Amino acid sequence: MKKFLHHLIYNPTLIKLKECILAALPKGMKTSWWLIKITIPVSLGVLLLDYYGILDILARYTEPVFKHMGLPGVSAIVLITSIFTNVYSVVAVLTTLNLPVREGTIIAIMCLVSHGFIIETAVLKKTGSSPVRMLLLRLISSFVIGWVMNLMLPGTAATEFVSRSRDHGELSAVLLSWASSITATTIKIIILVNVLLIFQKILEAFGLMRLLEKPLSPLLRLMGLPEKTTLSWIVANLIGLAYGSAIMISLVEEGKLNKADADLLNHHIAISHSQLEDPLLFLTLGYAIYWLMWPRIVLAIIVVWLRKAELYYRATYRSKKMIISE
Repeated sequence: MKKFLHHLIYNPTLIKLKECILAALPKGMKTSWWLIKITIPVSLGVLLLDYYGILDILARYTEPVFKHMGLPGVSAIVLITSIFTNVYSVVAVLTTLNLPVREGTIIAIMCLVSHGFIIETAVLKKTGSSPVRMLLLRLISSFVIGWVMNLMLPGTAATEFVSRSRDHGELSAVLLSWASSITATTIKIIILVNVLLIFQKILEAFGLMRLLEKPLSPLLRLMGLPEKTTLSWIVANLIGLAYGSAIMISLVEEGKLNKADADLLNHHIAISHSQLEDPLLFLTLGYAIYWLMWPRIVLAIIVVWLRKAELYYRATYRSKKMIISE
């Protein structure tokens, strides 16, 4: 028994694991608190906006834009809900609208690009990107992808208005339901963020990072992304931008990922992230999952290469300007 305990206490692997956990937890709790401080007030604010019908009022002014894209005006409510909340809320709204599968698929793709603006833009800013640029990129990209899908998807556009039921019940009951939901979300944030950071530390401590980077490096080169962004890209695509922020922020703060590379990654994951969980939510509505995945990946790759071309042009222009001035 003593030998077993001695081996357990002084085992190099276990010691290293303990060091990984102790190194990750303080950063994990700090990042969790940062996310929670944003999530709770934003969630409550959007709940009240929806309860009092303000989201519906905003949607009336955006209806004409959606009609030009082959979508009924009520689609504006879906996108506005998405921008201020998350994909779960989008699915909840879509279940009340009775949109045809074609139109539902188009607005779902748009929402997968443009959702959770407040929280996710804060993450993108913290890892080195301009918040205004990220907001404009996601908003414009969602309309571009919606327009393209309207041309590509088979069938005819249906633009008639579909009424939405807004019977929320008593405010006290709504707030009680929200409190239960936000508590579960808060716990999820704390657990996921800390587990991810511990996972990152373990990969680094045991030299496992190369096992991820090497096989994926050709794919990342095709997408125009640096090899150093591999882990962040994997995490963002598996579990999303908000929860995956722990690793991205940690890598930037520790200097393992410079802000230029992080910004390039942000141009990709701002459009294409959470490629498993979010699209799967729409299966309950009968939407084809491949339409919800590959268009975002293709658009994200195009955006990254356009960003690289922009940076190259700027660098060339600056160098020419310096030569002329000399």
